[in-house]
Amino acid sequence: MSARKDRLKKLVEVQEQLKALHEARRARFLADAATAEAEAEALAQRFDEAGSLSALFPELYHRRISGELARRDANLEDARREAGMAATATARTTIVERAYRHARDMDERQRADRERLELIEQKRKAE
Repeated sequence: MSARKDRLKKLVEVQEQLKALHEARRARFLADAATAEAEAEALAQRFDEAGSLSALFPELYHRRISGELARRDANLEDARREAGMAATATARTTIVERAYRHARDMDERQRADRERLELIEQKRKAE
């Protein structure tokens, strides 16, 4: 195996790991956004319930609901950014994979050429 082929193979593995990292981070941000939205909805429902403490502390409820919605929006923005990074990593992985396949094919051709030359030399020596 050529050194270039080995390096490209390792680079493909690293790019795939990087892509997986961005996808995992995106999933985590989406999950956090869903959690924040659910918390905001739960707070809003409690605010409207009879016997809730919202009558005593309405600004506290509003501040918590606003905070959860802001956290949801921040997580959605982070998820969007990670999706872009995952797309970039996917494109890079595709490019590196193409280069790796080309290097692998070149190595295979060179090996086959060497084998053919050795066979030709062996035939000449036998004659």
